Amino acid sequence: MKEEKFSLSSGAQKILFLFILFGAIALAAAFYLDPVRAWSNILLNNFYFVSLGLGSVFFIAIYYVSHASWATGLRRIPEAMSAYLPVSAFLMLILYFGLRALFHWAHPETVAADLVLRHKQFYLNEPFFMVRVVFFFVIWIWFSRRIAKNSYDQDLSGAMDFTLQNRKFSALFLVVFALTFTLASYDWMMSLEPHWFSTIFSVYTFAGLFLHSVGMITLIVLILLANGYLKEVVNENHLHDLGKLIFAFSTFWAYCWFCQYMLIWYVNIPEETAYFFHRHEGRWFTIFIVNLFLNWLVPFFLLMPRGAKRSRVMLWIVSIELLAAHWLDLYLMVFPSTKHHPTFGHIEYFVALGFLALFFWVVFKTLEKRSLVPVKDPYLKEGLKLHQ
Repeated sequence: MKEEKFSLSSGAQKILFLFILFGAIALAAAFYLDPVRAWSNILLNNFYFVSLGLGSVFFIAIYYVSHASWATGLRRIPEAMSAYLPVSAFLMLILYFGLRALFHWAHPETVAADLVLRHKQFYLNEPFFMVRVVFFFVIWIWFSRRIAKNSYDQDLSGAMDFTLQNRKFSALFLVVFALTFTLASYDWMMSLEPHWFSTIFSVYTFAGLFLHSVGMITLIVLILLANGYLKEVVNENHLHDLGKLIFAFSTFWAYCWFCQYMLIWYVNIPEETAYFFHRHEGRWFTIFIVNLFLNWLVPFFLLMPRGAKRSRVMLWIVSIELLAAHWLDLYLMVFPSTKHHPTFGHIEYFVALGFLALFFWVVFKTLEKRSLVPVKDPYLKEGLKLHQ
């Protein structure tokens, strides 16, 4: 099979740059009008795209560990998505200047007057928080680049050794990922309300991470197919497998959502119910219900028929809908903790579009650097013959 090269058109580059510019202007306006709203948008969107970048590495690791040859022809896409992690690391470091706008535990006077926060101060303090941020990203970026480098080097020699090395790195990454992402989700999301805790929270955020990473991989596959790429690599069977992953993990996400909500509601401990009580008030409750509807009911029923999982049109609809739904899910984690009332406006729309354009810019520019298909991977031929 011949190498296939991707090229981002000048028109697409201009559109992406324009959205990045609009996002930057909207963020600047937010800092002028309401700094707390600005920092809330930065945290929300950065966690969103950290999840997509990290979820892509998880997808690759599962691919190697499970010997999933069907995804060999698609592997360049999650590899390119993982290239966004250094960008998100830089943006997360900037968050240092907004810690006091977001986190109650970052205020010394609040900690001094709060017994619970004083007991947690050994862990929830600004210097240690930033040390953990750096540690998480160093680990994640190292694994993503090491695995990607082996994949790219295999394009030159086709040696099986690179696949074997990546299996070992992938198995180790899965263990490290479980520990580091658990702590990161506690640090960046759950500590927004430091009196609240949930033992299933990291599982819930992981379910969102993987579900929506598969949704983004599917969306990029469809974009490439629509522009004439991957036609010899991706067929209805590959799309079917991606659709099955989305269908399955949307239900897994709903299961985690239900387990967290139902147990906290049933036990009725004030320290735990306060989190959901606030999200049941006023307009927050509408978003709370819509969140469940969009992240589970819509993809579940749309993708239930076998033909829907093989339909490009249906996968377009579900992928885009799910990516918007994931943003809403994270919005419901962040904004009720920082703002008294829902704030949906031009700032949220354009900041999110700016982050999205930056993500696509990094992904497509990374795809341009290498062959779009790992042509010398020993399992490519097997992957091309999926279900034949």
